Amino acid sequence: MKASTLNESKELPVWNNYIVLCKPKVVTLIVFTAVIGMFLSVPYMVPLKPLIFGTLGIGLAAASAAAFNHFLDRNADATMGRTKNRPLPSGQLDARQVIWFAGTLGVTSMLLLVLFVNTLTAVLTFCSLIGYALIYTVYLKHATPQNIVIGGAAGAAPPVLGWCAVTGTVHPHALLLFLIVFVWTPPHFWALAVAKQKEYSNANIPMLPVTHGADFTRLHIVFYTILLVIVTLLPYLTHMSGSFYLIGALALNSIFLYYSIVLLKTRDDRIAMKTFGFSIVYLMILFAVLLIDHYL
Repeated sequence: MKASTLNESKELPVWNNYIVLCKPKVVTLIVFTAVIGMFLSVPYMVPLKPLIFGTLGIGLAAASAAAFNHFLDRNADATMGRTKNRPLPSGQLDARQVIWFAGTLGVTSMLLLVLFVNTLTAVLTFCSLIGYALIYTVYLKHATPQNIVIGGAAGAAPPVLGWCAVTGTVHPHALLLFLIVFVWTPPHFWALAVAKQKEYSNANIPMLPVTHGADFTRLHIVFYTILLVIVTLLPYLTHMSGSFYLIGALALNSIFLYYSIVLLKTRDDRIAMKTFGFSIVYLMILFAVLLIDHYL
């Protein structure tokens, strides 16, 4: 999933720098959606073993991918105001420390998932880690303005991973959760990219606002938000959820659509950042509503 951290402060204690490497805000959202996937996979309480070890394994894998992202993006991060104070570009950690930290987290996560959860979850989690840390960060991010659309598949995996951790299978309803996060990712991240267009341009990263302009990107944000409205109705239409979810989804979608339309009509970066901020709240509340509806 692609929910980005804001400026990290300078002069952090060593342990705090390692926390920054994990992108805690991003990992929290990833773990949250994964846990919701766990609870939606069963009609009763999730067994403690997959809940505990699945959450730990998926969370550590997400933190590992985030740390690898810090390492691989260290040169670009040094050129951007939003990221220049991160541990690597600021010199508070060196590359070797970051690689060892990321590798340790990744190996630990795989061991936990293989030994205490199931092999399928471990394989899917590993593919997600590679998809974000290598395929997206190393290749897609610098190859195409559709990077966030294609690379969003890795960030959309956590609900499927959570579901699989409990049942050992990939259910069609789990894929609906994947689809929601996948379609949510472009309007979420492009709102940030619009506000930070100059920084991405200076870093020579071909984000959509850099290659096609902010106005073109704003139009695409509206398009993907409309698509998100349609996709988020699928849990209700497929009888995965009920009326409580439908009401919550419609309310959240109306607010998100309002933000995207306002963003289309203005060039104020503050609106772009508000849209970005709301998109995070939107996803968390939407998944919380799914969970509440599941147990009503």
